[in-house]
Amino acid sequence: MTLIRQIHPNSERMEDVPKNDFWQKWFQLYGPRLLLCARQWTRSASDAEDVVQEAFVRFWRHQRGLPGEPMALLVTSVRRAALDLARRDGRRALREERARNGPEDQVALFENPFAGEERRVAIEDALRRLPSEQREVLVLKIWGELTFEQIAAELSLSPNTAAARYRYALAALRHELAAADCHG
Repeated sequence: MTLIRQIHPNSERMEDVPKNDFWQKWFQLYGPRLLLCARQWTRSASDAEDVVQEAFVRFWRHQRGLPGEPMALLVTSVRRAALDLARRDGRRALREERARNGPEDQVALFENPFAGEERRVAIEDALRRLPSEQREVLVLKIWGELTFEQIAAELSLSPNTAAARYRYALAALRHELAAADCHG
């Protein structure tokens, strides 16, 4: 059941929703998840916020009438906006020399209210050490709440490959976190 039907049971698409503030409610509910997805494809929290905003505006103006789940369409839009940003930044980096030599300030990828700061840091470190292909599938599955079929379509893979990358990512995270628990 989609959010649209939860809020407005007789509505089929976002554009059918009678209230002007629907998009705000929808964004409040799903914005944090989209931000977590965007964080995987961007270098900073502020870039991720810009990407999510750009993707949502693109979606709302041009794609909201398309068939399909809005979340899947938005994740695709977020990914494309992040790739566009990366291309722009890459071109700029070729023209400019980096002014900074130190590592970029790390911003928390998520907050875990049930575990302490050390556990959150250990999880983030383990996520960052995953191969990008596995991390991407893991983020789309957990935070993007996409099915393996939707992930496969987004990343141009088979659903079986998406599922395998997810399993490998979970196994690697378990291994990394168990090792951190033994040493910590």
